[in-house]
Amino acid sequence: MYLSGLDELDRKILDLLTQNARYSYSELGERLGLSRVAIKNRMDALEQRGVIEGYTVIVNPQRTGGAISCYYEIEVRPDALAEVIRILDDCPTVTQIYRVTGECRLHAHAVAAGQDELERLMTQTLDRLPGILSLRTNVILSR
Repeated sequence: MYLSGLDELDRKILDLLTQNARYSYSELGERLGLSRVAIKNRMDALEQRGVIEGYTVIVNPQRTGGAISCYYEIEVRPDALAEVIRILDDCPTVTQIYRVTGECRLHAHAVAAGQDELERLMTQTLDRLPGILSLRTNVILSR
């Protein structure tokens, strides 16, 4: 199980936060029969251990009017990998970068406001990446 190493209370907190990351300490405490302070201490400990890395909003690009969401599979020479990751991490259009196994070394997700921004991403960033061996693009049509 991916939550091994956590006690039952930590698992319950994470389960509730996975359902709704906007729960307050008080709301979590009410649901779990604990005080707000006890929940805050647990969550602080989970954050310090790196179990909780952050809280986020998931945006559906198809609902934002014209946004284009893409996944890129990037194969890069090992000597250029760190530089490519740095460049992608600095690009505001790129939302996530994953180091993966399989046919490519990197899997990146990007959300462009429209066709023009997507083309700028390609010409000004992706086409200029050092050490690229292959780049495959998958445009997300729906989810």
